[in-house]
Amino acid sequence: MKKLTASVFAVVLSSSFVVVSAQNTKDSLKTQNIGEVVVTGALGIKKKQDAVISSNKVVGTKEINQASSPNMAQALTGKVTGLQINNTNNTVNSSNRIVLRGPRSMYGSSQALVVIDGAISTLDVFQQLPPEVVENVNIIKGQQGSALYGEKGSNGVIVVTTKRGSKTEKIQFSLTSSIDITDIYKLPIRQTKYGQGIQDESFDDTDYGGTNWVPYENTSWGPLYSTPGLGGQLMPVGLPQRDGSFIMAPYSPNKDNIRKFFNNGVTYQNGLSMNVGGDDSYAFMSINRLENNFMVDGDKLTRNTFFFKGGKKFDKFRIDGSFNFIDQNVAQTTANLYGQLLQTPLNVNVKDYRNSGLEGHWTAYAYNPYWMRQHYRSKANTSTLNGIISMGYDFSKNISLTYTGNILSTSGVTESYNDQYNSNDVILYQNTGTFFDEDGSNSFFDYGSTPITSAYNKRMSRGWKYYGDLMLNFNYDLTDNLSLKANLGNNIQDERVDNTQVGGTNLKIPGWYNISNVQKSTPWYDLDNTKSRRRSVAWFANIDLAYKDFLFVNGTFRFEQSSVLSIRPTYTNDYSNKGYPYFSVGASFIPTKAFTGLKGDVLNYMKLAASFTRTGNSVIDPYATDEIGVFPTGFPFGNISSYLYNSNGVSRDIKPEFNNTVEGNLVLGFLKDRITLEGSVYQTDTDDLISRVTYPSSSGIGTLLGNVGKMRNKGFEVELGLTPFRSKDFEWNLKGGYSQYRSKVVDLASGQDMVILNNTGYGIPASIAAVKGYDAPMIIGTAYQRDPNGNIIVNDRGLPVVSNTPEILGKVNPDYILTFSTSVRFKNFTLSAVGDYRTGNKFVSASKSLLGFTGLTEKTADFDRSQGYIIPNSVQYVNGQYVQNNTPVNGGANYASVTNYFTSNYQSDIAEEFVVDGTALKIREIAVSYSLPKSLLANTFINNFTIGIYARNPFVWYAKSNRNFGDPESANTTGLDAGYQAISQFPTSRSFGVNLNVNF
Repeated sequence: MKKLTASVFAVVLSSSFVVVSAQNTKDSLKTQNIGEVVVTGALGIKKKQDAVISSNKVVGTKEINQASSPNMAQALTGKVTGLQINNTNNTVNSSNRIVLRGPRSMYGSSQALVVIDGAISTLDVFQQLPPEVVENVNIIKGQQGSALYGEKGSNGVIVVTTKRGSKTEKIQFSLTSSIDITDIYKLPIRQTKYGQGIQDESFDDTDYGGTNWVPYENTSWGPLYSTPGLGGQLMPVGLPQRDGSFIMAPYSPNKDNIRKFFNNGVTYQNGLSMNVGGDDSYAFMSINRLENNFMVDGDKLTRNTFFFKGGKKFDKFRIDGSFNFIDQNVAQTTANLYGQLLQTPLNVNVKDYRNSGLEGHWTAYAYNPYWMRQHYRSKANTSTLNGIISMGYDFSKNISLTYTGNILSTSGVTESYNDQYNSNDVILYQNTGTFFDEDGSNSFFDYGSTPITSAYNKRMSRGWKYYGDLMLNFNYDLTDNLSLKANLGNNIQDERVDNTQVGGTNLKIPGWYNISNVQKSTPWYDLDNTKSRRRSVAWFANIDLAYKDFLFVNGTFRFEQSSVLSIRPTYTNDYSNKGYPYFSVGASFIPTKAFTGLKGDVLNYMKLAASFTRTGNSVIDPYATDEIGVFPTGFPFGNISSYLYNSNGVSRDIKPEFNNTVEGNLVLGFLKDRITLEGSVYQTDTDDLISRVTYPSSSGIGTLLGNVGKMRNKGFEVELGLTPFRSKDFEWNLKGGYSQYRSKVVDLASGQDMVILNNTGYGIPASIAAVKGYDAPMIIGTAYQRDPNGNIIVNDRGLPVVSNTPEILGKVNPDYILTFSTSVRFKNFTLSAVGDYRTGNKFVSASKSLLGFTGLTEKTADFDRSQGYIIPNSVQYVNGQYVQNNTPVNGGANYASVTNYFTSNYQSDIAEEFVVDGTALKIREIAVSYSLPKSLLANTFINNFTIGIYARNPFVWYAKSNRNFGDPESANTTGLDAGYQAISQFPTSRSFGVNLNVNF
């Protein structure tokens, strides 16, 4: 069987199809048939796309880099059907969650495995890779394609292939540079009717329709902005300044007052790469620097990356290796800063308080974000060293031995601190000419604020991972029509983590952040001083059969043992560890090659594939199965500690969750691949679902983690590619995709209908749960009780009647995701755009809760507050029937009853109120580039010169009920307990920039 001996060097002609030039020593082969494309799959095994049984998609370097994203994971968003990437942290050091085809576990993260150059890596390393070093990314969505990775491949695999050196002996250089500006895009929509104040006569006893103007309130329960004699007038705002004066501002709404706190963020990224090669060797090197000056002053990320990859062939022996060093420094402020800003009344000019400290803040009930930005800080330095070596020896033309080894070493130092503000630092209010001067001893603490204790913490972490594959490879032509490829191998993985933390409070010398300056050390049980190690050993086999280049059969088998499942019997030092097998089988059939009459001018390509896969996933932590106790603090009394049985343990019979997957795929190409259609349908049944079960207190057990349930994940994907026009000077490509999945909890432990996965914060009576018979996860909580017509039922005091037990309020994952992209090339100009649409998902918004508490939501102001608040479309149950409700909340037709309702019952009773529709339409990228004609560069040393402009997230639309409370993506965390969005998430932002690429 003829074998391609060189790598793919050009990927992605259109949005759906790949055009490849593959070289051998004598000639070059060009093809526009997707089936002939060689892709890198599991364990680095290369196959033609025809022979790939599972669903996969290759994204090339051009698509990845078109908008110069500083985060490789985000660069894939919207470009692959079935791939869901959520930006879970939109700070200066953003992070992502990558999920393929939805969750398959309640206790695990369900995130896809990342593999770089044949070795298992991490999402952090992938996100930090410089864009110019990545050749392509193969997203293996189907289980059959990832079965060789055993339990770690149970959620799909992201296979990253970095660039190799060129075939020419002439050294070639590439310079890439980009700069972009990031600004706040979507701030919450707030009411502009009522301003600062509340029912408090301390500062001004004038009655404004039942409320008072209070210039140092953090709430907007004050007078109308249109109040005669007050509205539009220059009024004192906030607390007295150090000289006793007040900052003055018009009593009128300023919708952009929060926006003024943020800067325009600036990101610089510059890279220089070099490549050289020959017939039997190559070398590629890249140096890259990224600087992200965030929208919050003082928050900054600096990343320096050095990457080298080289290879050499000596007769029958070859060796390849890569070395990647990443040094990253991050400085940022506290996550609570945005919550302080969010409650600001609209009449406050935020920027006026940048030098006012705490005592001169615009309110006594929150901390000045400018002070917090300076005095609540953290800084982290992380160094990552990743080395990969790959060796191979050809015993003959049919048998070879290969080894791939990877060592990933990480070290990090994180320091966090906050400065104090207490009675020793407080400044007394004097010479204000107001009641603040009454006894000469009033301070910030007399008006609702509390002292701040200084603190310092330092955490040092080291991680070490080894990954090694040893494979014996066979490649035989059994007959003229039948070929066999087989791989037999061993895999070893070893991971160690070491954390050391010190910390305490009460810094003796202000501004000196060192553990020796701490006067009160934090108790050991509140610090992270841990070591852990986990190992796994596996034997595996892979067999590929090909018949006449149109029928392909693949089978895999892996037997794995993991140290996290080791059990040590009581009173002995002997461990038992039962290994588990994972396997897959599948076939692909190319009818257009099998039946020559089928292939014609209309239908030029068809592929059918089907597979069955069984994989597993042990989602427990190291040492979880060991019988350990706990050391309670303060028991039996004082500082004396004792030893207690761990009442929240792990079952000693626990075993991996097993995923049984059936998948079918169809690929069609029409009109010489001008129209393409790809579809997949799949179902995964997860048995032995791992969950934590609660037991009666009389049993002596609180909770126990074990195999207690079943889950079914099923869905389908369709992707359509079109090339309406294609000529020498003009080409237009279109791609659209639809993906849908359902992850349903089929069964839980005996007697259980629900498992709580996460309780939401900020006092909202809602939880994220796995509920039997429903999609996972679901949002549950208290809800309005309604009559048969859907009207809210209220009691005799006009307050809503809420459910006695938690109800289903929505699901976290979308019903479906639409992806769409286009690229238009006219001569040397290229325009591209990427977007996606998600709907059917919901999230719990803490921001909406805070805005409601402070009287800033539109709902709190779409009526006359002085007349009380009647729940819209509400009814009362009177004499056996529902009648229209005319009773204001709390039974009072006055402003005070309104304030009391929205700051108490509304907040603590009704979870349904804060569950927000997560529908979102996002244009992820728009990019325009221009390449100078070759004729202009003919007499220069420059081979290619391309300049472009781009935008990331230039247009975003949310559901009507989401009044910009937050980006639904950031409500997804690391696991199935997603769906709650904390106040710490910064607002949605967008970026605009320019990039340059020069090759010489």
